[in-house]
This record gives sequence, C-alpha cells and structure tokens, in this order.
Amino acid sequence: MKQNLKLIAISLIAGLVLMLILAIVLFFTGNPAYILLFNFDYIPVINTLEPVWLFGYIFHFVTCLVSVLALFYILKIWHLEKKMAIYALVYTIGGGALFFLTALSPQPPAADNINAWIYWTLAHAVFGYVVGVLIKKWL
Repeated sequence: MKQNLKLIAISLIAGLVLMLILAIVLFFTGNPAYILLFNFDYIPVINTLEPVWLFGYIFHFVTCLVSVLALFYILKIWHLEKKMAIYALVYTIGGGALFFLTALSPQPPAADNINAWIYWTLAHAVFGYVVGVLIKKWL
C-alpha cells in the first residue's frame, strides 16, 4: 500500500513537470504541444464529459498514473523497476508515438508539426527521467 502511494505521488509530480515543460514551451514559442496533454476528444464516451477543462486535467493525470503503475509493475516482473534509463526510454518512445493521436482531433497541434513532436517527445523523456529518479530514490 505504501509503495502504491509513493507511485501515485511520483506520477503526480512527474505529470506536473510534464505540464510545466510544455506550458513553458507554449509561453515562449507559441507551440501548441501543451494542448495535446488534455485532449481526449478522440475517445468515445469520455469525449462528452464536461467541463472539458476539468476532465482534460483528470485525463492527463489519470494517464500519468496508469502509465507509471503499469510500467513499474511490468518492469518488476524482470527486477528492472529501479533502472532509470528504462523509464526515460519507454516514455520517450511511447510519448513520441502517441503524439500522432493528434491526427484524430481537430485541435492543435497538427500531426505534421515537427516542432510540436520534438517538444512533446523531449518533455516525455524528462517525464520518464523524473519517474525513474523518484522510483530509484523513494522505493
């Protein structure tokens, strides 16, 4: 139970870091990669939830939470749960691939926005690094 509470805290902290990085990118460059964090309009049923801004935040943090818990317990099977580099690698590759879900939505960023993809992917690399560091330090 204590381990899961720590994993929840880790996912929330890393999710905030991810948000902050992309918010800074939006502020300084105008690049809309940040918007994708909260976009769920391509998912049937939940795309009808309102207020959209609130469920966008919930969507973001639930995604962070589920991904951290799932990856931790998958890695634990092979006793790799404390290998920081694996978290950075998985979230970099996974984030880079998931960016293209934006093609399913009329909201920005466009799927062919290379700069948005780079910002998004690098921010997810930092997310993975934060997750890995905190898991190694706290668990």
